[in-house]
Amino acid sequence: MATINDIAEKLGISKSTVSKGLNNARDVSEEMRKKILETAVELGYVNRRQQKERKALCILVENMDFQTPNQFGHDIILGFKQMAEPEGWTVDIIPIDMEFQRGIPYGVFIMEHGYQASFILGLTLLDPWIHELRTSRVPTVLYDNYVKENPCIASVGCDSQEGFELAVKHLTSLGHKKIGLISGPLESYILKARYNAYLNAMDKFNLEINENYIGLGYYVNDSTRKYIPKLLDEGVTAILFSHDVRAISAITECKDRGIRIPEDVSIVGFDDLPMTAYTLPSLTTIRQNRIGIGKCGYYALSCLLNQVSIGSILLRATLIVRNSTGPAPQ
Repeated sequence: MATINDIAEKLGISKSTVSKGLNNARDVSEEMRKKILETAVELGYVNRRQQKERKALCILVENMDFQTPNQFGHDIILGFKQMAEPEGWTVDIIPIDMEFQRGIPYGVFIMEHGYQASFILGLTLLDPWIHELRTSRVPTVLYDNYVKENPCIASVGCDSQEGFELAVKHLTSLGHKKIGLISGPLESYILKARYNAYLNAMDKFNLEINENYIGLGYYVNDSTRKYIPKLLDEGVTAILFSHDVRAISAITECKDRGIRIPEDVSIVGFDDLPMTAYTLPSLTTIRQNRIGIGKCGYYALSCLLNQVSIGSILLRATLIVRNSTGPAPQ
C-alpha cells in the first residue's frame, strides 16, 4: 500500500505538502493539489483518515432514467440502497456523461470525494473512463459491462444467453423457423453479448443464421423503419430485439404499415420495462430483475472491499409471454 512518503518522493515535495493536498488545505495551489491526487491514484494510495470520517459509496449513472419510480435505473439503485444503507453506508447518486469524464480522471474523482468504491450504470465501450478502469485500483462494479484482467473490477447483469435461448425456444414451439434480430450497433459490451447470444441460440436450435436476418442501427425509429420491411421480405416471421424500446418502436412501425402482430410477425423484447405490459399488443419480453441487479451490485462491491476478487454475477433471465408472439404464419 502506497504511503504519503511515497507520493512525496515521487513528486519531490514534503510530506506535509502531500498531506495538505490530500485534505484540501487552502495553502496548496489547485495545480499542486491535482498533481498530488493524480500521483496518489497512480501509486494506489488509500486515504484511511478520510474513509474513517465518511463511509461513502457512489452510484454513477449515464444514459439511464433513475429518478422516475419503477423505471430501470431507479429500481437498480433502490435494490443497491436496500442492501447498503442498513450496513451504514452513505450512497450518493451522481449523473455523468462523456464531458464529465473528460474533465476529471475516474480515480481522482473517487479520491477527491472520499468514496471507497462505486457502482457504475450505463457506461459504454466509447466512454473515457472505460479505458482507465482497465488499470484502476478503485473497487468498482459495472452493470452490463466487463473489464478483463483487473481484480478490482466486477460485473453484474442478466444472463443474455439464457434469455435468448428461452425466447428462441418459445418461438420454435410456435412454429417459427426464420427468426431475426434488430439491435443497436455493437459498441457496448451488452449489445455484443446479446448479439452473440442470438447467434448461439439460433445454433442451439438448429436454425438458419443469415446476415440478412440481422439489422444493426444507431437510431431506434430509423432502424425499425429500415429493417422491419427488409426482414419480412426475407421471410422472417419473428424478430428478437436487443432492448424493449426498439421492440416498442417496431410495434408502432408495424401498425403504421398495416403489419399485424403476432399474425404476420412475432416480436420479443428484452428488459421488461413497465410500459411493455400496456403496449398494443402487450410485449413478450425477457425480464431482468432490476431490484435483484441492484442488490447483487452491492454484494459484488462488498466482496471487492473485502479483498475477494470476483468476475461476473449473472441473474437468471425470465421469459414473460404476452400477446406480441403467436403461431408462425402459414
